[in-house]
Amino acid sequence: MKISRRIKLNHKFTLVILLFTIIPIAIMSAILFARRQTTAIEESRTYMKYKMERNAAQIATNIDSVVMSTKLFSSDDTLSDFLENAKKKRGSSKEDTDYFYNSDLAFLGRMVDNIPLMYFVRVFSCVNVQESLPIFYSNDKLRNMSWAKYDDPTGWHMGYIDPLTVTVGNRQKDRLIGFVTRIRDSKEEDLGYIEAAMTMETMFPSIYESVEGEWGFFAADDGRFFTGGESREHASDILEEVSKAPSAEADLLEDNVEVFYREVGDKYCTITRYRVKPLGGYLYGVRDMTGDIVGLRRAELEYVLVMSAMMVVAGLFINQIVSRMLKRFYDNLQAIRQVQKGNLSVRANESGNDEMAELGEQLNKMLDTIDRLMKENVQREVLVKNSEIRSLQNQINAHFIYNVLESIKMMAEIDEEYELSDAITALGKMMRYSMKWVSGNVVLSDELAYIRNYLKLMNLRYDFDINLQVKIPEELMDQEIPKMSLQPVVENAVLHGIEPLSENSSIYIKGGKEGSLFWVEVTDSGRGMTAEELDGLRKAMGEGVALQGGKGTGIGLKNVEDRIRLSFGQDYGLEIFSEYGKYTKVRIKLPRRSGGSGSR
Repeated sequence: MKISRRIKLNHKFTLVILLFTIIPIAIMSAILFARRQTTAIEESRTYMKYKMERNAAQIATNIDSVVMSTKLFSSDDTLSDFLENAKKKRGSSKEDTDYFYNSDLAFLGRMVDNIPLMYFVRVFSCVNVQESLPIFYSNDKLRNMSWAKYDDPTGWHMGYIDPLTVTVGNRQKDRLIGFVTRIRDSKEEDLGYIEAAMTMETMFPSIYESVEGEWGFFAADDGRFFTGGESREHASDILEEVSKAPSAEADLLEDNVEVFYREVGDKYCTITRYRVKPLGGYLYGVRDMTGDIVGLRRAELEYVLVMSAMMVVAGLFINQIVSRMLKRFYDNLQAIRQVQKGNLSVRANESGNDEMAELGEQLNKMLDTIDRLMKENVQREVLVKNSEIRSLQNQINAHFIYNVLESIKMMAEIDEEYELSDAITALGKMMRYSMKWVSGNVVLSDELAYIRNYLKLMNLRYDFDINLQVKIPEELMDQEIPKMSLQPVVENAVLHGIEPLSENSSIYIKGGKEGSLFWVEVTDSGRGMTAEELDGLRKAMGEGVALQGGKGTGIGLKNVEDRIRLSFGQDYGLEIFSEYGKYTKVRIKLPRRSGGSGSR
């Protein structure tokens, strides 16, 4: 029966150890691979966004080139006048005609040649005129243009082939994007059309470039899309997938560039979309991340398989180790049961050099400690009784001192030594206040009474007078303050501020309240401190430097601040201000609480 229970416990221990090993490893590996995938996706997003922003800037430049070229022609008054005369069949002089063809059109041609991005810029007259190729065309050529079939041919036209250049080398294969505008006279009648065009590849270089795993296309608002190479077969899938996620749900939306990470068919893709408003459509960029994502998942699967095999082997070893441990475990358990019955003389098995041996050793030490503590408990009870007796003796001694001081006071009054009598009275009150036990805090009025008695004795000691002025609202007199917290501040003022001057001086104590706290300021008219001394004292108190005893070290102030913060929290304590040769001021900040634990 015992063997069966031991084997079952072996399995439990082994299972628990494996679980506590496998679960963190599984969580960490899942987090690791998830972060690697997230990092790969974020890097792809950043790269594609940067690339799309670069392409968007290029497209904007291309559009500006087309529009500027159009404006160059439309703003030419000589061209407009010539077309208007031709339409109204008003003959121009030979000189004007020669000037128009040889000078004006030649100038416009040179200007177009200076814009390298442009495929061409040309003018079509609404009537038949003498042509000047490749800039100036007659009305019969206008009818051949694909965009001329529209009722309103003005605006952008994409993906068309120029019928007028089919014989110029292989350029008839170039797909064009053109911008058509009207030329009108002062009566808004049509004189002709300006067509400024560049190749689709120049306007959209990103959809024609060959980069492995990357491609793009332009989707117009009328449903057409333009692309090159292999991307054509995937463009409709991309459009369908992105249409499911409106712009508001884009993973990143900034500067009109949207970035999506989507699964399209059997591919994982980073998709960028840019709205080209002048052209009425979206430019798409796609990066295929299938290889990266599949590679990461394959590595994760391999990692899981390897770790599973290692856990099986580790489980076998752990089971063997636990089996050996449990034999001595039951020996120690039996010893514990004997102790539970009251047999403190029994000792556990300490054989071996593993944790079970240590358990037996610690159990034996515990039993030895119990024996020792039982003996010490008896001695402690004796010490407590002795302490109570000594405490009673101390109280008796304190009363004896008070009685002696009262006798001396009566003798001084009999001899009419009233100054000596007042000094003994002040000393007695100080001793009674300092020796009387309280819970920790007193009321402010009690602490001020102690200060008055202290300064009475100091005025007897010195040849000069120390004048005390107190200005504290009556409502604050009942506030709690740690016992003996003002005395070290006043003592510092006397010893380090006033005594070095050896002349009549004053100490001002005033108080006030601010919200949930109240403050007490102790200001002396003594020697003050230099900036270096003040900075050193503030640094020592603020950084918690362990101040040593001695004159001028500020250990009294540090102790006061420590007691305040221990009692009320880190928001309270002391603030010190001083100016050499003038004054030193210590402000104590405390929470507003009514007294009741004081000594009065």
